[in-house]
Amino acid sequence: MTERMPAIALVAVPGRRAQTVELAVEIEQRGFSGIYGPSFGDAMGLCLSIAHATNTIEFGTSIQPIYLQHPVALATTASYLHEIAGGRFRLGVGVTHGPVIKQLQVETGKPLSDMRNYVATMLDAAERLGGLPDIVLATLRDKMVGLSVEVGDGAVWANASRSRMEHSLGLVPDDRRAEGFWIGNMIPTVIDDDIEAARARNRKTLQGYVALPNYRNYWIDAGYEEEMSAVSVALKARDKDGVLAAMSNRWLDDCTLSGSAGRVRDGVEAWFDAGVTSPILVPSSTSGGQNKAFSELFDTFSS
Repeated sequence: MTERMPAIALVAVPGRRAQTVELAVEIEQRGFSGIYGPSFGDAMGLCLSIAHATNTIEFGTSIQPIYLQHPVALATTASYLHEIAGGRFRLGVGVTHGPVIKQLQVETGKPLSDMRNYVATMLDAAERLGGLPDIVLATLRDKMVGLSVEVGDGAVWANASRSRMEHSLGLVPDDRRAEGFWIGNMIPTVIDDDIEAARARNRKTLQGYVALPNYRNYWIDAGYEEEMSAVSVALKARDKDGVLAAMSNRWLDDCTLSGSAGRVRDGVEAWFDAGVTSPILVPSSTSGGQNKAFSELFDTFSS
């Protein structure tokens, strides 16, 4: 049993929003360290519900896309949540991915400049709004890590390679870490004694991410050039099976958690040991939907 409890990613999908809030209450009761909403659905709306439904657990957005609304509008909501939740809320913001930006039909500049300007505008509004929560930047590669140190209070990855974290966290000065600079990472997690079945499910989860050039470049930096080159070839050939075949176990086990309950618990400990303040488990199941995935997760981390 791990002594350090992970956080959990939570999404309120249409038709199950009330049940999702009930699930947040159970996550708190079971002693998990946090709840974080990714960019799917209304993460800010879910956070407002969590603020009222829970009492002690930390929560926030892991990635709230900055192109969805004006920075002052987001700062206004974040300030309200910060006050209502008694400081338990953490605002994670990110530039999101190319396909999402295309869907939104918004004009963007360079990611670093856009993020710097967005955070600066929020901070300028902070005093008249009554203060802001900690602002966490969704990051992946070195320049955004550097910007998170410069303008933020933390950094959050999605699908990071554990072997790359020593390098990435080496960019965060010791004094910032000592001051409480928060470090999160969303980790696809499948619990099943059949490790190959669990890995297969995680491969499907990451299939869309390996199609993104920025992620492939990150994983090349992490030492997976062979895998990412093979993925690129398969993508050009529109060979979905080839993409999956290129996602080696070595690579997969470095950025996901797969296998038995004990193996997953050990993996969480390894992420803590790598310097991640808050490993955020993103659960899926080989034999069911969200309810089954959370049931397996709860059983794994039951006291």
